[in-house]
Amino acid sequence: MKAKLPSPSSRTQSVVPEQPKRATFTKAFKLLAIERMRQGEKSPTELALELGVRRNQLYKWAKALDERGQDASFNGAGRLPKEQESEVVQLRRELARAKEELAILKKFDAYLTRLKR
Repeated sequence: MKAKLPSPSSRTQSVVPEQPKRATFTKAFKLLAIERMRQGEKSPTELALELGVRRNQLYKWAKALDERGQDASFNGAGRLPKEQESEVVQLRRELARAKEELAILKKFDAYLTRLKR
């Protein structure tokens, strides 16, 4: 008696795990977490477990707050607002985007040249 093999679709589903969604926390949550950590009523490890974050993340938030202040910290995806971002950083980002576009256009041109032959 032969053993039945699982279907190909079930094998690929079990092999490829789903990517968990990244948690996002509000500015108020981060400030409250830092305040509670600095009060010292609980250890950073206990506080992190209670809040559902990693202990290291609490330290990163506290460092960002100390370095940039409350108004400049925790703005979206880790970047400063556009008006505060340095011109050099903006130009570098634009240059990288232009280089990507140029590479794509070169590949497309080579493809069209091959089709004409």
